[in-house]
Amino acid sequence: MQISKKKVNSVLEKQLFATLWQLITDLKNPKEVEIVLSDLLSATEIAIVAKRLAVAYWLSKKRSYENIKQNLKVSSATVAEVQRNLKRPGWKLTMQKVTADEWANVWETKIKKILKH
Repeated sequence: MQISKKKVNSVLEKQLFATLWQLITDLKNPKEVEIVLSDLLSATEIAIVAKRLAVAYWLSKKRSYENIKQNLKVSSATVAEVQRNLKRPGWKLTMQKVTADEWANVWETKIKKILKH
């Protein structure tokens, strides 16, 4: 799908985005997010977002551009774009959430092992 070059009225545009942000806020769990985004976005759009997230994560883990490019099948330009944007508030928050989940999963596994013994 292409986006029209014609601009939507700015008040209407704000309402459109507010509706989208509210929808995302109202989703209660990963399954709901999957159901909604799978219908609202194309498979390509979802893959683009997922790959950008993976690029950011792997950059935070100090993987090389070459490793990221080869494994995720992305261009140097994509890796560089994500790298440039990592200091932006949305990317910072994203990485905080991803690393918090990672930390929680590691400790959940450790605790389950302890409880089994």
